[in-house]
Amino acid sequence: MGNKRSTALPFIVAIAAVIALIGYGVYQAYKPKPIRVHGQITAQQYSISSKVAGRIDSIEVKKGDVVSKGDLIFTLYSPEIDAKLEQAKAGQEAAGALAQEAEKGARDQQISAARDQWKKAQAAASLMQKTFGRVDSLYKDGVVAEQKRDEAFTQWQAAKYTQSAAYQMYLMAQEGVREETKKAANEKVRMAAGAVAEVEAYAADTQITSWFDGEVSQVLLHSGELAPQGFPVVTLTDIADVWAVFNVREDLLKYFVKDSQFKAFVPALDKMVEFQVTHQAVMGDFATWRATDSSQGFDLRTFEVEARPMQNNGEYKVGMSVAVTVDATE
Repeated sequence: MGNKRSTALPFIVAIAAVIALIGYGVYQAYKPKPIRVHGQITAQQYSISSKVAGRIDSIEVKKGDVVSKGDLIFTLYSPEIDAKLEQAKAGQEAAGALAQEAEKGARDQQISAARDQWKKAQAAASLMQKTFGRVDSLYKDGVVAEQKRDEAFTQWQAAKYTQSAAYQMYLMAQEGVREETKKAANEKVRMAAGAVAEVEAYAADTQITSWFDGEVSQVLLHSGELAPQGFPVVTLTDIADVWAVFNVREDLLKYFVKDSQFKAFVPALDKMVEFQVTHQAVMGDFATWRATDSSQGFDLRTFEVEARPMQNNGEYKVGMSVAVTVDATE
């Protein structure tokens, strides 16, 4: 009796072990598997370009260089801007000379000439008046025809008007330029100065400096090549402003709530890094859709999630992979 029990005990233990193993296998088969979400590191990028077109004279940086705000990035050669600057300066000088002339008024020689013209017209009018008197007397005596008298009278009147006009020109020369004319001349000086300042600003923009701190990631043009207006010649990456981007199905968004924190593995650094979610946005219709069970009646869309590392020591590079493991049992 004792032998039978001792023989059956190992068999029972074996059966129990098999049942436990089968149960564990079934549990593992139906247990929700962790979901892994992959993303990558990206960073703020800036394009360095010029407001004017020109030929690249020199590139002062190369890939990998770290630059600061105000550092010279590249220079342009543009003889057209130099020519326009000379034209603008010449126009400014001409406008200034006209303004000075308006302020000073007529020269002494011009005033004397106007006075002489008035005196000349005055003498001519006096002569024509005497001539008309003689012709009128001859007309009354019946010596000349009425036609001659009328011609002499008309010439006298015309001489009087000429005298009056010459006198007004003399007064204008004495008085000088009107205030409106002076103001117009001064405004033309201001306009010419503005044109010079505009061209000088364009000329200054042939020496392109950086507006940002960052690392040179791309040099798109080189010396001798033509740079169109606004074309990015050099691209900078701000390694101090980095974040991770994930494409997440909407049924997993509950694990990436805005301002929430999570840990992710960065293979390039071989360590876990803590991130904070900063932004969520649905991606366009071109993004991946996931079909669901027909009973649910809809497909799952993809969202873009941005998360920033809680600490940044300048060790992150654009393109680094980031892996997040989501426990579906939570």
